[in-house]
Amino acid sequence: MKKEIDKLAWLYVRDGKLLTARSKDKTLFYIPGGKREQGETDEQALVREIQEEITVDLVTDTITYAETFKAPADGKNTDIDVKLTCYYADYTGELVADAEIEEIAFIAFEDRHRCSLGSIKAMEWLKAEGLMV
Repeated sequence: MKKEIDKLAWLYVRDGKLLTARSKDKTLFYIPGGKREQGETDEQALVREIQEEITVDLVTDTITYAETFKAPADGKNTDIDVKLTCYYADYTGELVADAEIEEIAFIAFEDRHRCSLGSIKAMEWLKAEGLMV
């Protein structure tokens, strides 16, 4: 049986490109977000993770469910999947890489090879929805 890493992710598209983040010592970009702490709702965990990683505050009453994706986890052996439960939300503040994040970037669909497998699945869905170019 495959193990599953359960993560929350924030889908933010600007000018047809998806906001992504790259951790220190990693090469691939991924959708910002992270894991729930015990007792947290999806919204609470997403707000906390985004604040830690890229210093902006998600506007809680704009958080809406988008879609859930599963893909093999990057850099893990093949019996581990990552599940990304993705949400849209507006934010306040300035997007700045923080904590373990080395770099943030808006990545176009044509450059999806720079992203994790889970992020690529989300990008394919966003393109099918007409949100990415």
